[in-house]
Amino acid sequence: MATKSKKYQEAQKLVDRSKSYEIQEAVELVKETAKANFDETVEAAFRLGVDPKKADQQIRGAMVLPHGTGKTQRVLVFAKGDKAKEAEAAGADYVGEQDLISKINQGWFDFDVVVATPDMMAEVGKLGRVLGPKGLMPNPKTGTVTFEVEKAVNEIKAGKVEYRVDKSANIHVPIGKVSFDTDKLVANFEAITETLVKAKPQASKGTYMKNAAVASTMGPGIKVDVSGFIRR
Repeated sequence: MATKSKKYQEAQKLVDRSKSYEIQEAVELVKETAKANFDETVEAAFRLGVDPKKADQQIRGAMVLPHGTGKTQRVLVFAKGDKAKEAEAAGADYVGEQDLISKINQGWFDFDVVVATPDMMAEVGKLGRVLGPKGLMPNPKTGTVTFEVEKAVNEIKAGKVEYRVDKSANIHVPIGKVSFDTDKLVANFEAITETLVKAKPQASKGTYMKNAAVASTMGPGIKVDVSGFIRR
């Protein structure tokens, strides 16, 4: 078992692990316990009362956080003709067709998000084996397979995040950087929490949002009281 660093152990002492904090207090604790010498990402984690093995309880989507993530996303767009020009005008970092497909097949992955127009998916689909495991495959559910290229690129650049329940019924979403003002991190957390509450599958029984937590990249997890969101 790996030994936790001295900084981590000191940060952990500041957190009452038996307590679920109000989001404002939790975010303030995240900022206080972030001890790394870089601007750590703040992530929200949710444990949901769903069975991911069942198709009608899959939760997946995307949303634009009110204050972004603090990370500049490198966007690759598969498009041709006027849609390629639209992507370039919108600020996409890479735009192309077979040229980019060939580069990716050769091991190139200098991008964070992939967008594709529907007419490109027959070719892009062949990259499923390499893009899929990295979570980079375009998908209509997250708005990354679309003819509205300009809108897609603008949203991604503005701080669009994807969320997807994993095999253990957990969802992890970045909500900003430690350097963000507390109010901005709180607003981002509230936005993703409300989105997940609205996404509750009808087939889900019992407690839906079992627990939630926030943490910085190198910091301890801090439980958040989300009962107020569930009652809204």
